[in-house]
Amino acid sequence: MSRFAHLEIHKEELSFSAGHFTIFSATEREHLHGHNYNVHVVFHIKIETNGLSFDYRFYKKKIAALCEQLDRRFLLPNQSPYLRIDSDKDYVIAHFNQQKIPFPKEDVIILPLINITIEELSRWFLEKLTEDQATLLRHNVHGMIVNVYNGSGQSGGIMWGNNVNYPDELSNKL
Repeated sequence: MSRFAHLEIHKEELSFSAGHFTIFSATEREHLHGHNYNVHVVFHIKIETNGLSFDYRFYKKKIAALCEQLDRRFLLPNQSPYLRIDSDKDYVIAHFNQQKIPFPKEDVIILPLINITIEELSRWFLEKLTEDQATLLRHNVHGMIVNVYNGSGQSGGIMWGNNVNYPDELSNKL
């Protein structure tokens, strides 16, 4: 008989600090600001005969590397219908509602998201963590919940896996 469990990974080092602004409409956005984000992942796993499903260090390292990509950067979404992003040799320029907002190029990460929110960031982490279907199968991962916190008691999350409604772009995995 198969045994299933869940495994949670939420270590202090699985965090990043980043700047952003939330876009509310074609004419309204937040001021530039930042957060100290934390990432919390729950894996739905099948337990092997040795009492575990995979070496937890694998995903700790993967999550930490993703956090490092975003750490100490300003995050911009490239799929917002209200934001246009240009760049030149030295600057990334965000165009919003007749405003030009310049950033030094080395300070910006442009993400394939609609907005920079905890909901969208959790989707980005989930997509990155589920890219390699063979590894998920080898590690007996049958589902995942990713939450991104931007403060104590406030998170946005996404679920993927068995008996879970998940985004279309993840529907072909597992």
